[in-house]
Amino acid sequence: MRLATWNVNSVRARVARTVEFAVREHIDVLAMQEIKCKTEQFPYAAFEEAGYHVVAHGLNQWNGVAIASREPIEDVQIGFPGMPGFEKGEEGPDLPKEARALGATIDGVQVWSLYVPNGRGLDDPHYHYKLDWLEALRRHAEDTLAANPGLPLALTGDFNIAPTDADNGDPTVIEGVTTHVSPPERAAFAAFESTGLTDVVRPLIPTGYTYWDYKQLRFPRNEGLRIDFILGSTAFADAVQGAEIHRNERKGEAPSDHVPVVADLDFTDGEDDDDLPMIFG
Repeated sequence: MRLATWNVNSVRARVARTVEFAVREHIDVLAMQEIKCKTEQFPYAAFEEAGYHVVAHGLNQWNGVAIASREPIEDVQIGFPGMPGFEKGEEGPDLPKEARALGATIDGVQVWSLYVPNGRGLDDPHYHYKLDWLEALRRHAEDTLAANPGLPLALTGDFNIAPTDADNGDPTVIEGVTTHVSPPERAAFAAFESTGLTDVVRPLIPTGYTYWDYKQLRFPRNEGLRIDFILGSTAFADAVQGAEIHRNERKGEAPSDHVPVVADLDFTDGEDDDDLPMIFG
């Protein structure tokens, strides 16, 4: 399985580019974030013509997540248990849920496309919403793996957190001043490790960013952030054979401000080796 995650920053504006990437790079499963359209507005036809099944979840012109797959998509989940809602200026348990989480099972692998709340500012209610959202996601992942420890589970998407200083090359993103690098956000990201999930790309690609702001020549200056991740359970991580960050997708005409992150997986675990003839020297 070749799995990719990409914050496409409006799928309708970049549908040709998105599909072309998926086909050219032989992507089997593509998790997309920030599709910026309602579910019924998603450009299904372009993906289906390229051989993909698609599920999408979008409520308006903001947020939104989708998954495209070469193989059939099963057990679709919109949101996760305990996921908090948000409405500016409002509080309470019945706040509307945003289109930020979509899960599905493909060839036995449970894949989530996630668009973690931005946080906006350290003193903004959206920041506390972000931390609550991450903790609810961590609890759900923990419960899922407790019920099925051998499940290949992947949490993919835009986490809006640069977990270490090495992941932050943007001089305007400053600890104590802005979001994405605050200790509580980084602690929330690190907590996924206690749940049995690991960043499967970092060991193979220790450096490199996945996002560059459109302003102030951030991309030419390589002043980016690493905020897009594939976190995998043990069964998923053990199958990872390679990874890529497609930096060149930030180039060209009207690119997204994020680039795809890809993981290559092999779940055969050498099971076919017994069928091979023995050769003696």
